[in-house]
Amino acid sequence: MSNPAAGPCQESNPDQAAFVQATVIDPATGAISNYSPLVVDQGARPAAADVTPQLPAGAVVGIWFGYNGGNLTLGGAGARSCVNGTRGSVFGQFAYCNAPAFFKAAHRALRRDLLAIPPIGTATDGRPCPTVRDFFAVDQDQSDNLPTSYLMTSAGMAQRTQANLSSYPDALTLGNPSDNRLVDVALDGALGCTPWKAADLADPGQVIPALPLNELQARARQGFPVALVPAGDPMVLNNGSRDLVKVNAYRRGVDQPPVAWSFQADTARYCRNMLRVAPARMMQDKSLLMPDATHPTRGLSPDPGAADSQFTFLAQRFVASYDNLGCADLLRVPDPISLTTNGDGITTAATINPNAVWRTRDFLSRCERQDRSQDSASTATDTE
Repeated sequence: MSNPAAGPCQESNPDQAAFVQATVIDPATGAISNYSPLVVDQGARPAAADVTPQLPAGAVVGIWFGYNGGNLTLGGAGARSCVNGTRGSVFGQFAYCNAPAFFKAAHRALRRDLLAIPPIGTATDGRPCPTVRDFFAVDQDQSDNLPTSYLMTSAGMAQRTQANLSSYPDALTLGNPSDNRLVDVALDGALGCTPWKAADLADPGQVIPALPLNELQARARQGFPVALVPAGDPMVLNNGSRDLVKVNAYRRGVDQPPVAWSFQADTARYCRNMLRVAPARMMQDKSLLMPDATHPTRGLSPDPGAADSQFTFLAQRFVASYDNLGCADLLRVPDPISLTTNGDGITTAATINPNAVWRTRDFLSRCERQDRSQDSASTATDTE
């Protein structure tokens, strides 16, 4: 379901575009590759025919969907084997097909030493590079979109390949912004980090990041605190109410542990961890997240329609998440970040109150032992 206020429901409209990414594992060798099939409007023709991928025998394929509009609903016969939410309640911008089978095959390959997960590395600021389960990177609805990009050309949409870039040098890149693209492109670029990538079956010789690679690496490498989809995430609410069945349906699609008890998806703990991590690191890294004339791409906003720099983008995202999750009421702690917006609603400045951040340290310190214990219990049942 598109949002009429965001313009026409067309793939060329950045506010209504849908994206698809498939990741393939060869169970015999553990080799992983990616493929991003093109999405076009019904009845439209692409600018260039999709590259047909060649899959190994016995390949296990997971498919993930992301949407820049409102509620993504899958249709057609194949939709019956995919997960779009629970009965009568879609996730929103996210869906998947065969993801649990893909992750099961990946875990088996890991146990057989056929697959190795690279380390996340150390960022320019001296801290571990962010993952998609890092509270520096996540928002209210983590892991909900893809790092996939398409080309908008004068002749229509096209896969983003070297051949198509050469054929359409004036093409614009259309992306699916959220945690995955934020980590793989914006934060990794700003902090001197490198995402895990695998071969692109549509573009021989090229490698690209992918949602399942992000999740496998975060599962293996993210230290405390670990961000996992909370029960208060708007994507997993059912008509505004908490629903652990829907939480589990979502988590299975992104290789996160299932929920047996409410504390395993506690939204208040999620809010505390947001406070623990994000404001302090944003203050530390502000110079790396702001535009710099000597580095033309540094500090560019992932969404210029929301904020004018990477720093202000992260700040407005934190403020929105803190509000939408009800963190101030759950914790009885006000948001330490304040925003300045212009007449178009674009965030142009953000202030992180260091005194407010400091005052939360005692509160968070008192809760840390319990949060560490619950964090360990919540990840101990991680899926196989």
